[in-house]
Amino acid sequence: MNASDRATAGPALPAPSPVVSVKPVVLRAPGRGDDLEVRISAPATGSELPIIVFSHGFGSSLNGYGPLADFWAAHGFVVIQPTHLDSRTAGLSQDDPRTPRIWRFRVEDMKRVLDRLDVLEAAVPGLSGRLDRSRIAAAGHSFGGQTAGNLLGLRVLDPVSQEEKDLSDARIKAGVLIATAGKGGADLTPYAAEHFPFMNPSFANMTTPALVVMGDKDDLPLSVRGPEWLADPYHLSPGPKSLLTLFGGEHSLGGIAGYEVQETTDENPERVALIQRTTWAYLRHALGIEDTSWTAAQKALSESPAPLGRLESK
Repeated sequence: MNASDRATAGPALPAPSPVVSVKPVVLRAPGRGDDLEVRISAPATGSELPIIVFSHGFGSSLNGYGPLADFWAAHGFVVIQPTHLDSRTAGLSQDDPRTPRIWRFRVEDMKRVLDRLDVLEAAVPGLSGRLDRSRIAAAGHSFGGQTAGNLLGLRVLDPVSQEEKDLSDARIKAGVLIATAGKGGADLTPYAAEHFPFMNPSFANMTTPALVVMGDKDDLPLSVRGPEWLADPYHLSPGPKSLLTLFGGEHSLGGIAGYEVQETTDENPERVALIQRTTWAYLRHALGIEDTSWTAAQKALSESPAPLGRLESK
């Protein structure tokens, strides 16, 4: 079995639908300093469409993560991508008074999306009446994984207020946390402790079902523990969780951040295809749509003679 065969093994996919994408849709955001710009991508056909709210990594924007957003939308999900204040497109300086609370603004962006679904739905031609608001997932990569995790029950000790608040949202039924930071404190490098004081999550209350995705070569300069640090959201959280470990995967996990981005250090189309299919199958399972695809994804990895990754659940 060659690499291409390994990537395509697993859940059977429906034929992709044409995708309608609208950007930017602007949501007024008093107190944020800048209004919130959002991209919505939706399949041109289908009804009762589940929703994914996706939080980008540090510096990216609503224009990023096409390999994930396009795939999910072509296969039945409405994907909503806000641009957070740390985006390079926003141009915030380090001495901007909003910078110390940038992590919290991100969470508020996600909640604003949920609060304004009517506006977002109306902005996409032909989308009206086709959303299933009972099936909403939060997903994110890197810094975006922590942001999505907050909606699942992850808590952050705010470096400004020194308070740890519950920012979970009952509207979120499942999550996908990709290359997401682990514990803080002594597990951080001095650089991370100095520059990212919000990187001190507690997973003890992150009870919402989630798939954690990590690369076993993702050795970030943020933790002294190496790639295993990125498995903390799985091991340290209660409730039903699954962990997809990608062999040879670095921080961009083969190229999920964009089709042509220069920061992809481990370009691997087969790895990206595996992430696309596995996250799609997991969300259909976790949102109560169907379980066959998730079962097939688990079986494909466990039975492959040369798998691209390992999948475990608790």
